[in-house]
Amino acid sequence: MPRVHIVGAGMAGLSAAVRLAGQGHEVVVYEAGRHAGGRCRSYFDGELGCRLDNGNHLLLTANRAALDYLERIGGLETMVGPPASRFDFVDFADGARWVLAPGEGRIPWWILDRARRVPGTALSDYLRLATLARSRENATVAQRLDTKSVLYRRLLEPFAVAALNTESGTASAALLWDLLVESFGAGGKALRPLVPRHGLSESLVDPALAYLARHGATIRFGARLREIALEEERAIALDFDDGVVALDPGDAVIVAVTAPVAARLLPEITAPTEFRAIVNAHYRVATDPASPPFIGIIGGTAEWIFRKPGILSVTVSAADPIVDQPAESLALRLWQDVACAYRLTDTTLPPWRIVKEKRATFAATPAQERLRPPAATRWRNLVLAGDWTRTGLPATIEGAVRSGETAAAIVQRICGNLLTVNGAEVTQSSRLVA
Repeated sequence: MPRVHIVGAGMAGLSAAVRLAGQGHEVVVYEAGRHAGGRCRSYFDGELGCRLDNGNHLLLTANRAALDYLERIGGLETMVGPPASRFDFVDFADGARWVLAPGEGRIPWWILDRARRVPGTALSDYLRLATLARSRENATVAQRLDTKSVLYRRLLEPFAVAALNTESGTASAALLWDLLVESFGAGGKALRPLVPRHGLSESLVDPALAYLARHGATIRFGARLREIALEEERAIALDFDDGVVALDPGDAVIVAVTAPVAARLLPEITAPTEFRAIVNAHYRVATDPASPPFIGIIGGTAEWIFRKPGILSVTVSAADPIVDQPAESLALRLWQDVACAYRLTDTTLPPWRIVKEKRATFAATPAQERLRPPAATRWRNLVLAGDWTRTGLPATIEGAVRSGETAAAIVQRICGNLLTVNGAEVTQSSRLVA
């Protein structure tokens, strides 16, 4: 029986595997590491004595691909959040605090209400956002928006930097516009934030592995792919450290690894070449369960702070300016922001952990956007997946899951159009994945 070989067990690889295994395909997943999930996973930190997420990820109800994936694997009930869209902010420049709570409908009536707008903003500030829709391919966020406006400083910049993981001076304006259309443009019902009740692995990874096991999929950890043997039109073998896997005529391959690894394995493809750092800080401290589940920080080093059971976690996106600083100084610097944001009376530095990812995601610049490849390749049985492929989104969970869904759909078409006639492989359409 033809098999689908999926190289990489991050969110892209897992979503493709879940989709295909659930539809009866024989699936084999290969993961170079000892754990699935890639950048989206949890682990036990012996020093802090608790489980940590290797990064802080937030989903919105607009993220339909990610939510469908969660529902499929049985993880949707593990996500929690407020009953409606709600985002808490604090501006360290003047101490102002506010809650952004867009209305439920698609028409943003809330921007007409001064009391519901971001403090210090006017209706005209929001109407000017339409200029992003006319952004040319090379335009950056800073070129298309008024970087001196209050709306930019208190909402657009933190939203853009967090979503794109790229400084606004070089980030793609077109990509930001697409994000705004899918989120704010879809109304408040699409903006309800969701986070894992316990951890990323417990919601997004462990249920997927259990689902794959129930559907007969094979998962091989510690399987590092060294080379893909290619003929003119198809992949014929996968060369791993521990041996070669020959591909049968009907087999398909999904390469769901990082951009640098994919470029090494497939030198003919284009792929992003620039990346941006993310710094996360985790503090073991008890907090008031009635306090906000997350707070956006304006004017600090920290950008977003997440309250988790027994932990306050900080995320700093586009963190290249600080990523090389000593962990001790980062821990103290970020803790000051945390203590202020959550109004902690005891500001003594608690047990902490700094996690640095120097090449966390591709740089979402116009130039790098042009290097993102489509899922289909010139090899008719080989497909790409990953948040760095041409998803129309930046490097997010939603983008990764969509890429896996796209790859799975292409593989289904491949398998549905491959026929064996007298032992000879033929295709119904040579244009299938061109």
